[in-house]
Amino acid sequence: MLDPFDPDSLIVRAEVHILDIEPRISRTLELPMTLNLAQLHEVLQAAFGWTDNHLHQFNIGGLVYGAPEFDEDGLSDSRTFEATEVRMSDFQFPYDPRGSSLTILYEYDFGDNWRHLLRLEQVAREEGAKYPRCIAAARSGPPEDVGGPSGYAGFLETWLDPDHEDHKTMRLWAGRKFQPEACNLDTINKAIAKALRASKGDYRFRRES
Repeated sequence: MLDPFDPDSLIVRAEVHILDIEPRISRTLELPMTLNLAQLHEVLQAAFGWTDNHLHQFNIGGLVYGAPEFDEDGLSDSRTFEATEVRMSDFQFPYDPRGSSLTILYEYDFGDNWRHLLRLEQVAREEGAKYPRCIAAARSGPPEDVGGPSGYAGFLETWLDPDHEDHKTMRLWAGRKFQPEACNLDTINKAIAKALRASKGDYRFRRES
């Protein structure tokens, strides 16, 4: 039986949704305490169906974490701290049974500006469960390069209207597999497991370079 006072008996549950989109596109993730932010990036990419073709960053209390090598010229207004050096266990979770969540922001593709809000809380680890995992999900992630939340709204309007002059073009561009309301937990969890195997505790692009 797990000891509720043992730190190893805890995990982090992350309620995540993409800002400025209704109805929400969301994922509920459960993460091991040993997971670092680079690995969390890989989990989020897999969970929402992103392809990691653009830059990203985590904003935590005004500090930016990610891959510092992408700002070697110092063009960013903020210093980027190394994502692999911060783990879930480094967060200070307030002890308050009425609400002990932390909030961080994950930004992906600075052109389209996809902002993901993460509400983190510590919960008891389920004995025998494998982490990280996705336990709940709503709606498919948007296609890459669709133009951010406003572009996605226009895309959906066209995609759903068979009488729109660009309907067929949008359907072809998005691909046959795209269904805005479709969401399969098994597929998401397989993608998460594959991403983490490939990343080996770091960013996949570093492992593959």
